[in-house]
Amino acid sequence: MSSTTNAAAVGSVGPAGPAAPARKVRTVSGYRMPGEGSSSRISAVTVVSLLVLWWVASHFGWVPPLFLPTPESIGKAFVDAWNGNVQGGLPLLDHFWASMVRVFGAFALAAITAVPVGVLMGVSRIARGVFDPPIEFYRPLPPLAYLPLIVIWFGIDETSKVLLIFLACFAPMAMSARAGVRSVTIEQINAAYSMGATPWQVIRHVVLPAALPDILTGMRIAIGFGWTTLVAAEMVAATAGLGQMVLNASNFLRTDVVVMGIVLIGLIAYGFDLLMRGMEKWLVPWKGRA
Repeated sequence: MSSTTNAAAVGSVGPAGPAAPARKVRTVSGYRMPGEGSSSRISAVTVVSLLVLWWVASHFGWVPPLFLPTPESIGKAFVDAWNGNVQGGLPLLDHFWASMVRVFGAFALAAITAVPVGVLMGVSRIARGVFDPPIEFYRPLPPLAYLPLIVIWFGIDETSKVLLIFLACFAPMAMSARAGVRSVTIEQINAAYSMGATPWQVIRHVVLPAALPDILTGMRIAIGFGWTTLVAAEMVAATAGLGQMVLNASNFLRTDVVVMGIVLIGLIAYGFDLLMRGMEKWLVPWKGRA
């Protein structure tokens, strides 16, 4: 049989008809299946539905205004707070910057200390033995439990506030960095050593890139703990800050200001989380790929 006949035989349609097109297999980190809807659309529908439910419940009196203000009253509270016409007399921008400095200052301090400590815990049993007990001891404690002790030690100025948020951010970042380092396979390390890499080069070019996805995830978790701890930190003799504004408004039953502050804190935290997701896609584009 000639080569032409062979080619025709290979390309011919069999008795069972044309072969079915290859279908993508769904895996945990695999491809999106045809017809699979985007989760962003579902999220948008969910948000719109909640807003509509809020508007209906507040305008038809299903819930008293003291417990659930109308969206319009939240907007008015935002304008009043922006102009400094709420308790305290400070403009909203002053509260915003005070909280941003505290949260992101503590977050930055935690990032430059917790990540190296976590990496050391992952590569050194001595460092793991030194740092693991204190971190595991205080990590499950709520910040309000050791807030009085921090106030006794460091006073009521900005140091105690930043330190409280720092401790809330430190543990998740350190534990995530340690978990990321421990996930590196011994084959990767041995392959680097076999090519003449030094221990520092192994850490820099093998261990850190492999641990980076877990480190970034730990940062996203840590900033959430930071914003959660903000209200507790600003309970201590604070004159400015979003948490202080919310607490002060709750004393006067200004539910509209309380809800406005909560929504603002949530939007800021969500915006930073979106930024971290973008950094994750840029720094670790291989994450989630087979």
